Amino acid sequence: MSTRPLRLYNTLTRAKEDFAPIDPANVRMYVCGPTVYDFAHIGNARPVIVFDVLFRLLRHLYGEHHVTYVRNITDVDDKINARAAERGVSIRELTEETNRIFQADVKALGCLEPTVQPRATEHIAEMIAIIGRLIESGHAYAAEGHVLFSVPSMADYGRLSRRPLDEMVAGARVDVAPYKKGDMDFVLWKPSRDGEPGWESPWGRGRPGWHIECSAMSWKHLGEVFDIHGGGIDLVFPHHENEIAQTRCAFGHDVMANVWMHNGFLQVEGEKMSKSLGNFVTINELLHSEKFGGRMWPGPVLRLAMLRTHYRQPIDFTVKALEDARKKLDFWMRAARSALDGEPASLTPSDEVIEALADDVNTHAALTALDRAFGATGEVRETAHRQLGADLAFLGLATRSELKRPHVEFSAVPTDEVENLIAARIAARGAKNWAESDRLRDELVAMGVVLKDNKDGTTTWEVKR
Repeated sequence: MSTRPLRLYNTLTRAKEDFAPIDPANVRMYVCGPTVYDFAHIGNARPVIVFDVLFRLLRHLYGEHHVTYVRNITDVDDKINARAAERGVSIRELTEETNRIFQADVKALGCLEPTVQPRATEHIAEMIAIIGRLIESGHAYAAEGHVLFSVPSMADYGRLSRRPLDEMVAGARVDVAPYKKGDMDFVLWKPSRDGEPGWESPWGRGRPGWHIECSAMSWKHLGEVFDIHGGGIDLVFPHHENEIAQTRCAFGHDVMANVWMHNGFLQVEGEKMSKSLGNFVTINELLHSEKFGGRMWPGPVLRLAMLRTHYRQPIDFTVKALEDARKKLDFWMRAARSALDGEPASLTPSDEVIEALADDVNTHAALTALDRAFGATGEVRETAHRQLGADLAFLGLATRSELKRPHVEFSAVPTDEVENLIAARIAARGAKNWAESDRLRDELVAMGVVLKDNKDGTTTWEVKR
């Protein structure tokens, strides 16, 4: 049993810290979810996958029923209004369709369903309540149908992002408006025109600002202070900074969440992803079209490509990275299925994998442990390959039922690589390095390659279908 304490990097303190939940019987985590106006792009997939791994780890450490994971759905937003008008459909029709596709996409990526997936439109009452508290305490003010948070009213505003004031002003894309008292003040509530979604409030018919939505949903489902708040690094400012300001000032606490975690940026083939560059790719396109690299990519391959880089590091999403992930997953799945031979797979992860993940969700180290299991030889090989199956399941790279099925290739067997491995094995045999010879044979077997050593010293091979 692993004894390593869980350590997580906290953006708030800029340090890796031992994790101590407020209540071990209910470990609470909130992660910002999608704004459902369009298909989620591959950059959106990264936090979904990263925090799914953390969710799995927390459930293993504290118990499946002692972790509450909330990932919200933003279904009221100006982008939603504009897209619905552009398509000539109702806002409800647009958000329902987009959310349905998002849920199917992330399921294909091997993600567990969060404990709660609250919708912003179902939490208007909580938003109005928080805004009322902020006005009463002098942290917000009403002006011309708007309600704004007064940034100067919070002495340590900017503690999360640690940006100079001029950078914060630029990063917030400050709107100039005559009713604002300060340049940095941001909208909590704004009036709705005819045809726009709106709710009655003490300040007139209107709708919420983006930041207040997450403060309301996290409060409703996790409380005034909770354990972990996660999201992409692009959300640190202004979104997460403003969440902290609203929640802390409304409830009078020093923190909103004890640990703030952020995954790094994603670029595509060495460039920032954008529609103007033609490299904007959605999860749905990767799964169901041949837009990227001329082929469709199974969800487990996309997931593995993400997990091979530590979550806090930037990642370059390339066709080669997907091809490498496809090949690697083929090797592992063949080995695991061969060892399991149709038997039910244990879902208990290895200590090695848990210890790697306990070090700030180090998925790269966890996958290295899978490589070691795959390369096991001799008497321990079958046991190691059975454990490999359990670890694949724990990391969300295979389901229990998938491990029991006959192997279906993620990729074709690469002939050049097979020939190179055979040549290396022949050389190892010639040098009487039997351990290396056996290791290379096992690697070929995992690829589905059957070897036949001939009396004249040559080796022929075929693929077992």
